[in-house]
Amino acid sequence: MTGKSGGPLVYLALGGAGEIGMNCYLYGLGEARDRRWIMVDIGVGFGDMETSPGVELVLPDLEFIFGERNRLEAIFLTHAHEDHVGALPHVWSRLKVPVYARRFTAEVARSKMEEAGLDVGAVRVVETGRRIEAGDFSVEWLPVTHSIPEASALAIRTPAGLVVHTGDFKMDPDPQIGEPFHIAQFEALGREGVQALACDSTNVFMPGRAGSEGEIVSNLRRLIEAAPRAVAATSFASNIVRIRTLAMAARDAGRSVVLAGRAMRRMIEFAVKSGQVTDFPAVTPEEAIKDIPAENLFYIVTGSQGEARAAMARIAAGNHPTVKLKAGDTVLFSSKTIPGNEAGVYRLYNRLSEQGITVIDGEMERIHVSGHARRDDLQRIYAALKPKVAVPMHGEHRHLVEHARTARYWGVPEAVVAPNGTVVRLDGNSVGVVEHVETGRVYLDGRVHVGALDGVIRERLKMARSGHVVVAVTVDIDGELIADPEVRCLGAPKDGEGWHAPLDEMVAEAVDDAIEGAAKKAKRTDKGLEEIITRAARAEVIRHWGKKPVTTVVITRLED
Repeated sequence: MTGKSGGPLVYLALGGAGEIGMNCYLYGLGEARDRRWIMVDIGVGFGDMETSPGVELVLPDLEFIFGERNRLEAIFLTHAHEDHVGALPHVWSRLKVPVYARRFTAEVARSKMEEAGLDVGAVRVVETGRRIEAGDFSVEWLPVTHSIPEASALAIRTPAGLVVHTGDFKMDPDPQIGEPFHIAQFEALGREGVQALACDSTNVFMPGRAGSEGEIVSNLRRLIEAAPRAVAATSFASNIVRIRTLAMAARDAGRSVVLAGRAMRRMIEFAVKSGQVTDFPAVTPEEAIKDIPAENLFYIVTGSQGEARAAMARIAAGNHPTVKLKAGDTVLFSSKTIPGNEAGVYRLYNRLSEQGITVIDGEMERIHVSGHARRDDLQRIYAALKPKVAVPMHGEHRHLVEHARTARYWGVPEAVVAPNGTVVRLDGNSVGVVEHVETGRVYLDGRVHVGALDGVIRERLKMARSGHVVVAVTVDIDGELIADPEVRCLGAPKDGEGWHAPLDEMVAEAVDDAIEGAAKKAKRTDKGLEEIITRAARAEVIRHWGKKPVTTVVITRLED
């Protein structure tokens, strides 16, 4: 069956398939030349010092859909986590289509749009059970449980068949906030007939079922009550469910709750404003903690992933403006460490431990449960929906492969591994990959968007690894030195064993000798002189330090 336009139904991930984060998925109807699209989610990732130093956010490269924006019907948001909604204020001005979301997600999205000076009216609130018509697409929100209020799967009805997009989900019978997970709504869709299922792959390697938020409440209360002095707990700022669980456990243990971290305070405000949280304990202002005994304090802080600028890292370094931890205090890491963040998190553990602070994480005590479905949960979803086609998403490449293999084992006729850029036909007798489009990453560097292939981050990494040498020379019209070269070696050692002078002085001597010994013709152009200086400076640094630095040459040529 095909759409009214006589063309196929296709799926295309621009982010989130082959990686964790930056989720952005397209569904299209029609032949390629006049295909109509909808977008599901538009998220970000975060920079790190190892791969993208100085970068605030990493966005999916959306050049493909920017070129198709006149055929994009709308954006549909599954929930308010940054990896699903964070890119909206950075790209909406190039798309300018309606954005649909449930109330809590809409509050977060509108706040982001307002901060960016964009039209908050573009974000429209929808209720579960209502369908939004966007061209030939009809989209319905299905409540699921996750680590944030009002997470939803999407039922996307088209003339070519029904697609279910799970978003992030788990099957929690006691989520602490909102309704428990109901499998019946998915069984009803299964009876209706599901053409394709795009499904969360995060925990596909994990056997069993995801734990319930309600299962960790008693453990948290026990640990907080047993702590002899102040307790601090850290989790994701957007994990509203966990923040409330922590705050309630602390209140029940007789402690004053303090929120440290602007992002965390804002998310709680959104949850209260949208009516999702009505019983959050009273929060003690940070400026009032000096009058409260340590044994009565409970801090909830950002920085569970070891982020250098977050509250927990600043507390561990002793430079947080208000929160000070001492020997005998306790820190609870109530979150999962994202792959790639282990080194930073363990450094934080050790820095706290060196100060006599007790560190407890989810491997030591049951104080964390994942917000994502595990294998038994996934199998239940497949059994309920009975899709003809499985398209794993939201995972690294190995997750997608394992998910596809497992879906086939569970009886799905077709399972397609479709990393970012893969256009997959979902309907008819030709299910499978039909083409590829260019995808990648865009870095938000300060206020500027920098492409992954622009060389900016690559050069910054090179400077971080090998240093930067700046050589400034003043020469006459023939390229002869008028003054001694000025050299600055940044990110390099000043002195070394067996060196007869500091590195910058040795480089200056080498540059002086190279210019003096160079052919006159080569020195008469700035390009020729720059090559002479660069070769000499790099050779001298390599000879003494063993590294090839980024080299910048500044030439001032006086003609009179």
